[in-house]
Order: sequence, then C-alpha cells, then structure tokens
Amino acid sequence: PKRRGKWSSMKRTMSGAPKPIHRVKVDYTVEDIMHIEPVSAANTGDEEADGVWIRGVGNCHALRIYLRPKFGSCSDESQSIIDSGAKPNKDIGFELSAMDKWDNLQSPPWNSKGDDAKKLGEDQKEVKHWGPILTFAIPCQDDESKEPTAKDKCQPLLWKVHHPPNPNVALDSFLLMEGALNLHMQNLQGKSSSSFDYDVPTNVYVNGYQSWSFAGSVVQGEPQPGSAMPDVLSGAFNRGGVVLSGDHASCDGDSWSDNFETATNTRNTNSMDDVEELNATTAFYKSDMFACISSNGTTSPHDDGRILLDEEGGPALITGFLSQRKQYGVVCMDKGLRHFNLFACHEGQVATRNDISSDWAYLQIVDSSCYDEEAMVYYIHACGDHNDARAMEKGLTYGWCSWYHYYENIDHDSLSKNAHVLNKAKSKIGFNLCLVDDGYMTSWGDWTSLKPGKFVKEGGMRVLADAIRSKGMQPGVWLAPFACDKNSKLAKDHPDWIIRNDSGRYSNSANCGKFFYGLDATNPEVRKHVYDTIHRAVHEWGFDVLKLDFLYASCLAGNGKYDNTMSRAEAFYLGLRTIREAAGDETFIIGCGCPLGTAIGWADGMRVSCDTGPTWLPEFPLPHWDNGTLPSLRGMLRNTLSRSVLGHRWWHNDPDCVLLGNTTKHTDNEVISAASVVGMTGGMFLLSDDMEKVSDARLSVARKIFPLTGVTAVPLDLHSTMNGGMPSVLRLWCTEKSIMTDEVNDNFEVDVSGILREQASKLQTEVGWSPRNNNIDPYSRERSCFFVAPGLGSWTVASLSNWMSHSTTMSVSFAALVAHSIQDFAAMGAPKDSISSNAGPGEKSENGYHVFSFWSSEYVWIPHETLVDNSPLVKKLESHQTEIFHIKPADPTSCQYIGSDLHFSCGFEVSSFVAGEKRVLIELKNNYAKKGSVYLYLPVGKKFDNATVEVNGAEGSMEIIARPTLGGNEGVVVRVPVVIKGTGEEDDGVVSISC
Repeated sequence: PKRRGKWSSMKRTMSGAPKPIHRVKVDYTVEDIMHIEPVSAANTGDEEADGVWIRGVGNCHALRIYLRPKFGSCSDESQSIIDSGAKPNKDIGFELSAMDKWDNLQSPPWNSKGDDAKKLGEDQKEVKHWGPILTFAIPCQDDESKEPTAKDKCQPLLWKVHHPPNPNVALDSFLLMEGALNLHMQNLQGKSSSSFDYDVPTNVYVNGYQSWSFAGSVVQGEPQPGSAMPDVLSGAFNRGGVVLSGDHASCDGDSWSDNFETATNTRNTNSMDDVEELNATTAFYKSDMFACISSNGTTSPHDDGRILLDEEGGPALITGFLSQRKQYGVVCMDKGLRHFNLFACHEGQVATRNDISSDWAYLQIVDSSCYDEEAMVYYIHACGDHNDARAMEKGLTYGWCSWYHYYENIDHDSLSKNAHVLNKAKSKIGFNLCLVDDGYMTSWGDWTSLKPGKFVKEGGMRVLADAIRSKGMQPGVWLAPFACDKNSKLAKDHPDWIIRNDSGRYSNSANCGKFFYGLDATNPEVRKHVYDTIHRAVHEWGFDVLKLDFLYASCLAGNGKYDNTMSRAEAFYLGLRTIREAAGDETFIIGCGCPLGTAIGWADGMRVSCDTGPTWLPEFPLPHWDNGTLPSLRGMLRNTLSRSVLGHRWWHNDPDCVLLGNTTKHTDNEVISAASVVGMTGGMFLLSDDMEKVSDARLSVARKIFPLTGVTAVPLDLHSTMNGGMPSVLRLWCTEKSIMTDEVNDNFEVDVSGILREQASKLQTEVGWSPRNNNIDPYSRERSCFFVAPGLGSWTVASLSNWMSHSTTMSVSFAALVAHSIQDFAAMGAPKDSISSNAGPGEKSENGYHVFSFWSSEYVWIPHETLVDNSPLVKKLESHQTEIFHIKPADPTSCQYIGSDLHFSCGFEVSSFVAGEKRVLIELKNNYAKKGSVYLYLPVGKKFDNATVEVNGAEGSMEIIARPTLGGNEGVVVRVPVVIKGTGEEDDGVVSISC
C-alpha cells in the first residue's frame, strides 16, 4: 500500500504549520514489514482462535501486518496535542442509538497501555512509535476437508489499513491496490478454456458517486460518460472520492483535486505506457465505491447482429469497498483496462483523536461459470448484509409526487385535489402514497416558513398530512435537511454552519437552477437543526414518508468544517444516523441526491437516477449530449437499468416518476418503455401529473404495470452493452413451483412484500460468494422470480428495448430467454445431475414455446429447433420502443394460459387456474377494475371443439387467433374478452370454457 499525506495549514487544526502545504508520498514495501501474525477475533475468550468474522462475508482466515513508522509517527510528545485538538462534546438534546459491529477485529494496539501494550520483533520491546497496520482476510470454506470447487476458487480477498493517531498529519488517501490486470479464463486444471480463451477486458462498469451520477457499462477505450456542464455548475454533484496528483497541491480551489474535474471528460486519453502514475487525473476511468471489469469474449457484435450477453462472455474482476462509512473510495483505471488502482480517499482528515482506518476493501475475480446471472451479485449481497440493508423492510410503493407538473407552484388546494383524484382511482390503481415535493416553504432551510396564502395558516402541514391520510394514502413530504438558500434566515443567522472550502469561501454545492449552501454535518448544532427538522416533519406534521434531497450537501469538499478529524464519509454517516434517530424506524426514508454507499442500511428507498424530464434528452438551452445529472427520460432509464442490481438488495430502487401527461413531449413508445422498465425492475412506482388531465389511454399503461410483482429482473447485457451503458434485455422467472412454506402455498393470496421480507435473510446463503450447493434453480430465486397461482406452470418474462433514435430489428439469443434447465445450466457450469426433472420448461421444451408479445398482443409458436440451432428471437422495434415477451414451454395435450393484456407479467393477474378434461376455469384477481383479454391454448380433437364461454357468470365469447400444430397435435390459441368490475363479487373476473 501507499499512503499519501500532507501538512495542513488550517488554523483550527495546526496553527503553526508551514506554508505552503507540503505533500509527502510514502511508499511501503516488504522491507518495511516489522511483524506478521494471525488475527484473533476480539472477545472470543480463546487466544489461540485465529480468524475474524466480517459481517456480510462470514468467518475468515486473517493476517495482520505491522509496518515500521516512516513518516510522522505518533509519539508520547504529541499526545498533548491530540488531547488539546479534540472537539468538546456538546449537549444537543438527543443521543444516537448504538451501532451493530461490522466485524470482530481487535482494536489497534496503540489503544493498549501498560501490561496490554503490544510487543513486536525479536527483542520483544514495547512499541512506542507505530506505523500503519494492514489486515488481510480470506473467507473460510464451509468444509475445508473437501476438494475446492470452482466457486471456492473465486473467493474474494478483503483487506483494510489502520493509521495511528497523529496531529501533525492530514491524510489525503491510502492507495490500497496498484494492480495490473490480465483477465484470462482457465479451467480447474489450469488449462485455458477453449470456449472463453480471451485475455482482453472489453467493458468496465462505472458507478457514480450519488443518486444522479452516471452508472453503467462502458466499452473499453470509449470515454466515460459525464456531465456536459461546466464544473462550477455540476462538479459537486459528482465529486466523490478525490485523489491528489502531482508533487504539490494548491488549497485555493473547492476541492483537494487541483487538476482533475470529475464532472467533465478531462481524463487522460493516453495508454498506460505513457503514464508514470495512475491516479484520478491520469486515469481514463474513475468509479466510486466499486467497479467491475469484464470480458465479453469479443470486441465487436455478433455477425448476425445479436445483442451481446454477459453469460456468453468470460471472467470479471470486481473491486471496491464493503462500505463507505470511513471514507469515499474510488477505483481508477487506464484506457486499456490493464491497470487499476484502488484509493481510500480521506481528503485532509486529521488524526488528532483517533486512528484513521479504511473500510474493508474487496477484490474478486469471478469465472463466468461461477456467477449467478450477474457478475457483481456476490459483492452486492455482501455489501447489503455488511451494512444491514433495509432491502425489504417496508412494502411496495405506488404513489404520486407533486414535482413534475407543479414544480414549486404548489398549494393546499392543488395537492388536496390530486389526493381526491387518486382516491377515486384506487379502484383501478391502489395508490398508497401522496408526496408533497418542494415548494411549500419560502426558503430552503426555513422549513416552517410556509408560503403565505398557499396553505392553512394554523397547522398547515399537519392539516395537509391529515387530508392525505383521510384519502387512504400515506402522506409524504420533501426536505433538503443539509441545504439552505443563500437568502434564507438560517444562512443569515448561522453562517458558521455552512461548509467552507480550503480558501475559506463557502463551498460550491453545484447548481440545480440556483446556488445554495451545504450545512456541515460535523457540527453538532447543525445535527441538532436536522434532528429537529426531521422530528417535526414526522411527529408534529404527521408525515409517514420523507423524501430527503440534496443529501450530498452535508459532505461537500473542503476543510472549512467544524471537525476535520472526520472524513466526508464519516460526516455524512453521522448525519444519516441523526436523521434515522429523529424519524424513527417506522418512517419510510427515500434518499435523493445521496452518496450511495454510506446510505446502505439507512435508506428504505433510494433514487438511483437523475431526474426524469419532459423530453428524451435534456431540452434546450441545456446541452442534449449530457450524460451526467441533467433531467431527461433517457438518463432516468439508463441508471434505472444499470442500477437495477441494487434493488431489493440495498433498498427499494426509486427510478423517479413515470410521466403520463400530454404536457410532456414523450411519445407513446417512450411512455410504455418507461413503464416497462419500472415494472420489470420492480422499483417504486410514482406518477407526477395533474391527475385530472391524464388521458385514459395513458393511464391504462400504468394500470397494466400495477401491481408490481415485488421482484427484480436481471439485465442480461448489463456488462456487455455497447449502447452508452443502457442494457436492452431484462429477464424474469415466473413459476407456480416455489420453496415457500406450505402455509403460503395453501393460501396464495398473500402479501408479496411480506414473503420477500421473510426470505430476504436467505439471499446471502443462496447466492453468497461460495455456496456449497449447486447453482440455484431459476424458479427458486425469490429476487428474480415471482410466484403465481397453481396450474399456470413456469415461464419467463423478457423485455427487449430499442434505445436508438431510429427503428431497427432487434435480435437476441432465444436460449437466453428461457430457463437454463434446457441447457443443463451449461451457462452456469452446473452438472447435469444437479437439475431436477421438474426444474422448469426444459421438461417439455421438445414441443416448442408459446411466445406472447404483451404490448402488441401478438402470438407466435417457436419450435424447439430454434434452441438446437441457437437461432435468435427477432423483433423489429421503433425508436425507444419496448416489447415484453411471455415465453412458456408448449404442451400439446393440455390447456395452457398464454397470457393477457391485463398485466405485463401475463400471470400475476390470475388467482386460480384449473384445467380439466372438459372445462377450463380461470379466476382473475378482482380487487381492481380492469378491461382486456386473456389468451389460452386449447387442444382440439375430442376437447373444446364446440366450447362455450362464460365471463362473470354471463355468456362470453372467444376468438381464434392462431392454430399451431404441436408434436403432430392440432391446437388453437383463443382470445377471450374480459371486464373485471373490481367489486369483489363472487363471479367477478371468472372465466369458464366448457365442452
């Protein structure tokens, strides 16, 4: 590791420091190792017990390496400076709850005194001057007596560094990994694989700093998408971890980086051979918290134009941090993806009271035969468990937000009117949230200053919340607790609360249509202000849901803070703890403009994209080529797709609102695509129009997505997309077969979110880094598979999207859209004998597949030979159009439910399906009013030649739309029109077809 430090000239930390700042880079090699020892877990009572437990990873073998002091090591003489530099603890009226431990690692030895003092070296002298300490950990195998499996050989390496207290040092960063990468797949015998003999990384998944920042896969050599706005307007939006470069640094700017602008594409474009040192300036790619470098096996598309899929590629490298509580970490990579560095960025943190440590760093190389549908799955799950994620603590959210129609121009009457319309529409869509967004206060920061004449004078916000609740919905409110307007009363009364940059000026918070100030979360008085603001909104105003925006403002870059012994990440983490303490555990908190890693475990929902907008691209005068934080439907969809892997693992993903109104410039195809992506990825579903003016045609799009299934589709081309980070293929599993309890199977009408909450604890063991069991049956994956009524069978739902600006013929491997059981799980390396005979559609695949296109209501039968000769599924799509396919194995002798145009899943709308010799009985869920058609396959011959149809207890009709011949047996596919009144009456939604 390399440690980078600098002397600070800040008055509040080192009044006597020399000027200008002197920056020193310190390298450590193996020659600097003083001592190596196995790690014993803290409080085990067994000094001989080696190893450490890390939350989210489990029990690990671990080593601790002691490095000799080389630079500014702490001594007895500096202890008085440490004591005098400590900030006094102010009584601010509340206490934070105790935190669970992240690991049981013993505290650093410099905290020991007297007889407990650490002794190192051959002479066993007591150490008085300490250098950094490294701890390395590797997960233990479940049964180490057995031969390691392929997955055991993909286990991650974890490590962290502790730096001793020292008041003379302001730490810039730790360089935790300086790596040269050669991705080359090998089999267990160490020989190159004939199928995936590639050593060229082709893509890198880049994660942005906060909610709005770009996230997605970038093709090797192509520039990293970024903001098209000047740094002064957008830099703070995207400024996560910052690493100094060069020999000297100036403290005249807004951040520690004197020559790197994170918001613009100013990264180095040279190859690594021309770069002496890889850092945030010379790097071509920079990713916050984690990155995934992968090889899709080729640098060009398939010859037949088929979409490249992740499972067809080679290995992947995932590196990053398990958390962002200690610092903001970044991964820097060169243009060829051959070299990468991992930095823990402390940006001037002064160790006057405590040691400085990094979060646990993580590095894993995953063979494509080992990962379960997506390369980052083990890392994402480990992070969620490590931070005690609230992935399914609350139910699913369907609601309305005031922002995109009214913006700041809201009042009590307009909000009450829409709440009334939402209540009337609950027979069609079960809205459970009405969110009051920005615009009710006179200034940010002055949260009790309601706009005169716009709201009830006495108890205005309480009256509004009660009015919403009376309509059967949870009231929600928008706040920006760590922000204030320049002209606010708060800014005038408390200028010392505002974060300042290294020059003493107010730190730049970027521009969201205005400049504003960020409040210093290290200041206890600021935290008291935030506590009071949140407590008031929940316990006095009565709001159940909080949308907390511009949270990055609590940790803007700059050393003009109350307490410089905290890193930016530590400051924000303290702010989040304050928010949750004030709100209480039952309040649903949505993060927005929020640094992602620090919020895991504290946010229930998280905005994962930039704001949507009324146009596909940012609208003039904004630059349409922007790939940063400017509002646009394209930006919203891109991040919703690329960050879908976080949904229901870290929190409920908030993709932002789906805009249905004709006041936008969205085409019908774009509205349908937005709804399809939200439905398939299973995130929060919010509308934001004047609900009185939404047309029935547009509202019907939302009705076909509602209710959400509670599961998240897997993007099949997340790491191999060549379309600006936008995946085009999503896949869900659907089945009547489940591993749910008998009680759930006997009573299918259960709360989906309740099932998921109960099963959330299983996720880590099912898709952990090294499960001893075989690969998981697709129909046993709760996160990407939803359960349907008995009798419906098993199938897949797949969406295909054309994100280009012109129509094109889309082509994707058909084999990838059906269950892996038909290929004996070859794509995941599972042996044939691990596949159950009833694992899914493989058992009847020889008869071909029913394929129903949901949005166009088109049917086609695809023969089994399509799989044998690896033919693709082909569909011509217009610009920005999405189609959803329901793909079910055909059975020529049985009646089968093909799908419907009632719900995008083509099965979630059914509560019962019974197919007998002479009768088919379908009971559709009748708690909401719907109108459309169901589609069935009926074998002919002795069955159903002269069938009669009843719908809702009255005579119905059916229309033959296809006559497929399956295995020599003739059959028909019929369409049956249905009208569900939503009254819950006995016959409502019942369809009967009899001989």
